[in-house]
Amino acid sequence: MLIENRALSLFHVLREPLQKTGETSPLLLLLHGYGSNEQDLIQLAPDLDDRFLVISPRAPEILGPGMFGWFPIEFHADGITVNPELAMLAQQKLLDFFDELLETYPVDHSKIFVMGFSQGAVMSYLAAFSQPEKVAGIVAMSGQIPPDDFFQTIDTAKLAELPVLTVHGLYDEVLPIEKGRESRKKLESLPVRLTYKEYPMGHQVSVESLNDIDAWLKAILKRRKAWL
Repeated sequence: MLIENRALSLFHVLREPLQKTGETSPLLLLLHGYGSNEQDLIQLAPDLDDRFLVISPRAPEILGPGMFGWFPIEFHADGITVNPELAMLAQQKLLDFFDELLETYPVDHSKIFVMGFSQGAVMSYLAAFSQPEKVAGIVAMSGQIPPDDFFQTIDTAKLAELPVLTVHGLYDEVLPIEKGRESRKKLESLPVRLTYKEYPMGHQVSVESLNDIDAWLKAILKRRKAWL
């Protein structure tokens, strides 16, 4: 059963943990793509570890009926352009919402994961790399890495051993596979613990990729338990 919450700065839906192991639960924050909404990625919840409190917020930019985005983008024949200042504003809105979640819900602060698709993957990188001390892992699906200018604003040494799973479709028609490989190249230059995978799919989440994501999340949860 999904629960709606309009009380915080971003409207969101959530699935409560189906299996509780204590007073707090690991948190999985799902960030949808450009033109979608909070009802999109929450549909993946039944196929993900049932120990998670799963929260899917609605991005703040209204694009049309039922369509939202984290920041405006422009489509051109040779690609997509982004206003970096607006992207940074979106990042701050998400970080503020992140803090609200930690104050509102009974979550285990050592087991907080951010998982985004497309533009939501970009937001996952922006938020988690800005405050890596708050994040146990990142899942970036069919997205792209932020530009080099962003990495000049953060202390990349703080990313040491941060688990990152990046997945991309070989036939992605929105963000071609080259975007995924550019992300891999940049991530390999950072001190993160990277897992990178490609799949025979388009701009989507396949059954195979979702199964791998679930297995990866379970492995990181187990590892976090061993660290504590």
